Amino acid sequence: MLVADGKPIAVLVPGDREVDLKRLQENLGGVHELRVFEEADFAKHPSLVKGYIGPQDAAKSGIRVLADPRVAPGTSWISGANKKDRHARFVVNGRDFTPDAYVEAAEVRAGDACPECNTEIVIDRAIEIGHIFQLGRKYAEALSLTVLDHNGKSQVVTMGSYGIGVSRAVAAIAEQTSDEIGLNWPEEIAPAKVHIVATGKEDLPFDTALEIGNKLESAGITVMLDDRRDASAGVKFKDAELIGNPIIVVVGKALAEGKVEVRVRRSGEKSEVLLADAVSAITKLLA
Repeated sequence: MLVADGKPIAVLVPGDREVDLKRLQENLGGVHELRVFEEADFAKHPSLVKGYIGPQDAAKSGIRVLADPRVAPGTSWISGANKKDRHARFVVNGRDFTPDAYVEAAEVRAGDACPECNTEIVIDRAIEIGHIFQLGRKYAEALSLTVLDHNGKSQVVTMGSYGIGVSRAVAAIAEQTSDEIGLNWPEEIAPAKVHIVATGKEDLPFDTALEIGNKLESAGITVMLDDRRDASAGVKFKDAELIGNPIIVVVGKALAEGKVEVRVRRSGEKSEVLLADAVSAITKLLA
């Protein structure tokens, strides 16, 4: 039992389904408010026994009866008998009650036939990153917003609102690209393209890391430099993987051989390159 724009309606769906209020409202067309019967509504219809109402009882009370197409003509059902703790069997559509109209109202489930093309419906999880609202002419009429049509006549504009949530898009990308060890940003939106980690206690690794970073930035490549002296190498590596910039450069033990380690965050591939070739090697990986 529902109330549509202040008028009571009875909506029939199979017992193993729930009414999808949003779907019903969309299919009713022009209904602005749709809600479930409340105690005050039952008080206005004292002949109806809450929880045990059958379609025939709603019809006798002058309430409009709508049926989901699954409640087809000629089908037999069990319904409320309009008496407490009583149900009626073999209630047949077309014999014991006749709906005023049919409307898609039942919740949609995977495997249902699409009402548009009759193919099987597949339900999957999605991330909402944008909104489309049909505003109609409500605000246009209030603002006297009109345009001239091809006949030169003034017409009220039909309005819509369209938006993409930037923060939602970022969250969606993070969720879809992350792995078990952290974020894994695509190059296009990563906080930085290269994450340089300096390790050890001597000044040389830190000075070298800064030098590499400056050269990369001069080449137009954004850099995140971890030059913390009070953090262990393991902590820095974990943080770099967690942050998820595309390329991780480690300046540490290999520096004794004139090399630095270059890691590709997405594939996990590691390689040691000569310090003199570091910038060109990183540039190629980002190409």
